[in-house]
Amino acid sequence: MSRTFFTDRDLGKRFPAILLEAGILVEQHCDHFAANARDDEWLPAVGAKGWIVLTHDKRIRYKVNECAAVMAHDVGMLVIIGAAPYPDLAHSFVATYPRIEAFLDTVRRPFIAKVYRATAGDLSKNPAAPGRVELWLSREDWQRNRSGTG
Repeated sequence: MSRTFFTDRDLGKRFPAILLEAGILVEQHCDHFAANARDDEWLPAVGAKGWIVLTHDKRIRYKVNECAAVMAHDVGMLVIIGAAPYPDLAHSFVATYPRIEAFLDTVRRPFIAKVYRATAGDLSKNPAAPGRVELWLSREDWQRNRSGTG
């Protein structure tokens, strides 16, 4: 299945360029929205297109408006985790891509998940080692948290 990924403005231009070079379909924030567009403004449009959001904003899960927009507009979101330079994070994403695809084949939208780089030990043995993907927030988790039963 061919998926389109949407890079949030916080990932800059080099990150999506590396994904495109690897043959991954990518749409960039700057090509569709104003630079100052709030997340809860563009998330509905991206969700309607079925694009998978890539962001580096690990605080997004704790922003009520953004989480509500993710859930309300059936968005799939992957948070790129790591303090490495964006080109390194992009190469890690490419190395992890088969695992990302497998994850996306099994999880229903809406969701927020984290994409981690390989460990330092794994990278020292193999600079192209894949990372891992972990579900962070599902619709069910969101509903439980909102109802106070979680």
